[in-house]
Amino acid sequence: MLRQLHSLPGLIAALFAIVLTVTGAILSLNPALERIDAVLPAAGQISVAELSGKLAEHYPEVEQIVRTPSGTLIVYYTRDDQVGIDQVDPRNGQAIAPYQQSSFSRWIKNLHRSLLLDTLGRAVAGITAILMIVLAISGAMLLAARMGGWRQILQPVRGTLSQRLHIKFGRIVIIGLLLSALTGTYLSAITFGFAPESLEAEPEIPMEVSDGIPAAINTLAVLQATDLNDLRELVYPYPDDPAGMYSLTTDQGAGYIDQVSGEWLSFQPHDASHRFYKFIYMLHTGEGLWWLGIILGLAALTVPLMAITGPLIWWKRYRSKPKLAANSGANTADSVILVGSESNSTWGFAKTLHDSLVKAGHRVHTAPMNQLASNYRSAQRLFILSATYGDGDAPASAKQFLHRLEKISKKPEFSTIILGFGDRQYPKFCGFAKEVEHAISAKGWPQLLPIDTINRQSTQEFARWGHALGKALGIELTLLHIPERPDSTVLQLIDRVDYGLAVQAPTAILRFQADKNNDQSNVISRLVKRSRLPHFEAGDLVGIIPPGSQVPRFYSLASGSADGSLEICVRQQPNGLCSNFLYTLPIGGSIDAFIQPNPDFRPASGKAPIVLISAGTGIGPLVGFIRHNWAHHPMYLYWGGRSPESDFLYEPELKAYLQDKRLTELNAVFSRTSQRSYVQDKVTLDGEKLRKLIENDAQILVCGGREMAKSIMAALNEILAPLGIDVATLKAQGRYREDVY
Repeated sequence: MLRQLHSLPGLIAALFAIVLTVTGAILSLNPALERIDAVLPAAGQISVAELSGKLAEHYPEVEQIVRTPSGTLIVYYTRDDQVGIDQVDPRNGQAIAPYQQSSFSRWIKNLHRSLLLDTLGRAVAGITAILMIVLAISGAMLLAARMGGWRQILQPVRGTLSQRLHIKFGRIVIIGLLLSALTGTYLSAITFGFAPESLEAEPEIPMEVSDGIPAAINTLAVLQATDLNDLRELVYPYPDDPAGMYSLTTDQGAGYIDQVSGEWLSFQPHDASHRFYKFIYMLHTGEGLWWLGIILGLAALTVPLMAITGPLIWWKRYRSKPKLAANSGANTADSVILVGSESNSTWGFAKTLHDSLVKAGHRVHTAPMNQLASNYRSAQRLFILSATYGDGDAPASAKQFLHRLEKISKKPEFSTIILGFGDRQYPKFCGFAKEVEHAISAKGWPQLLPIDTINRQSTQEFARWGHALGKALGIELTLLHIPERPDSTVLQLIDRVDYGLAVQAPTAILRFQADKNNDQSNVISRLVKRSRLPHFEAGDLVGIIPPGSQVPRFYSLASGSADGSLEICVRQQPNGLCSNFLYTLPIGGSIDAFIQPNPDFRPASGKAPIVLISAGTGIGPLVGFIRHNWAHHPMYLYWGGRSPESDFLYEPELKAYLQDKRLTELNAVFSRTSQRSYVQDKVTLDGEKLRKLIENDAQILVCGGREMAKSIMAALNEILAPLGIDVATLKAQGRYREDVY
């Protein structure tokens, strides 16, 4: 519900919001520009009487003095029967320049207030402001849910480029946008009578004035007692009018002044409602708070970006939910699949399972977890495929599941199978799926298989789970989930460096370039496959589709596209379809590949130390980070291999990086030497040094096998214990990042 509440107003208000916010950003410059030109005397330095006396020397026929909220002093006068308006210097009463409001500024203000449509436009602008309030509040709530709570709202953001841009800019400007929307809504409500109108103070018009000769304006007592910084407007009486009087409006109120005695004839202070209105107007326009105007203007300029990335996120989520064929009714199906998903990616895996079971002859019903029924009459098995949102929370389509489950008292005749989807970067990996498993176990529901998990939508792990499921069901079940992927590129192997044969760990560093000479006769292939190197960065993933398979295998990149080649580090695995294909690929051979961005695995910007930890081929992306460390930020590499003579991967490059200071320290250990050591041993040995680095805001990046990563985490938890933190704390802070396989 919250997501719909955020999405629908955004789609409706996008165009109008862009117009209002861009014009608002332009108007926000006016107070600052006026402030630059304005001469601002200190409080108590110049009185209105003193200013008026100076003006009399240069403007004998002054009609009115106005001081804008930004401090610009404007005088209206008559000279030679011609009306003039000047901006003046309050220190001497002399003209600075003729004053004329820009016609462009007036047009922008009219566009901002009414979209050039008068009353109808003002109504649309007011409704848009209300929708922006809904967007700001619902967006903040969605962000808190995504990040795992309000306390985590400023933690590093994961997701696609459009998601990261939307969230990063959104959380920076949300307060400014909410302030503009709230104040704009209030002003609109006054316009249409939904809020009480607050008028300027209207003092009683005096019936009598003093007889006599008008005193010199610089001697009038009220004007002498009025500081120039409190002035809003001073209107002069008509010349030679004995019944005339001065009209003075200040920040405190308004009244009439006797031109003979210089005393108040009447005075009416501004009431609280008017002061509140002026305060809201100041917050909305920045007039009187030029710096706030600049802040609100900058916030407004992000709305076009938000209006673009928001619909992109919505459209991608809408398209990602697959259409299910042969979806049986809930009471006729022998297999029920319930899906918990936030961004619909889990639905793709559910569809693969659904289609495979249907192909095997089963009647399958697939639905969101929120639609859990109290009874499935024909069901023999219940599958629960659930992602986890944020730090252990339920995803959108599973918010009501546990509540519905709690109300079911009857023990079912079917067995359950639970599969969790998540990201090991989060401390509570697959936390919601595990919570579901705990609740189902507490009810005594039978489970066909123990709960299993899928990290970062791994198709390989899903296929492995499908194999185990098929054995449990007694059927052949092959779950080949092929997610939508970008256009592929034909790459040609141009260089390789081989290692590890002497220690039975054949490994190669492979470098590819775009195959510009590739002659593709198939028209569709020519449209889909490009002949140029796509954009990528070290730490991103390359998906490679080996011959005889439609399932891509992913490898971490040791280079960026700016290096001119795509570089990966591959170890030949027994029975490894893709690793054998790559390792035996000859120079000049080609691969079909695509890039999958991996922005969550790369060093954060800044000067904080960086600790890189890996073993074996996990060194690939870490070398890429070091290679691009031209700013010479402190980088410490910990790496484990087998033999320094056989598989010291990247040895020449690393020693060169030590020389040119791109690498601060190299710690390489080997398991097949007399000193037999693993990378986690070296990390433990350097515990005190690493603890000091972490105290100095160091970030840690770990790449390699899962068991190695677990050992590193255990070692670091012991090192961090004296600081009262652990690896989970660093993960929550975005200072511990993994690329684990």
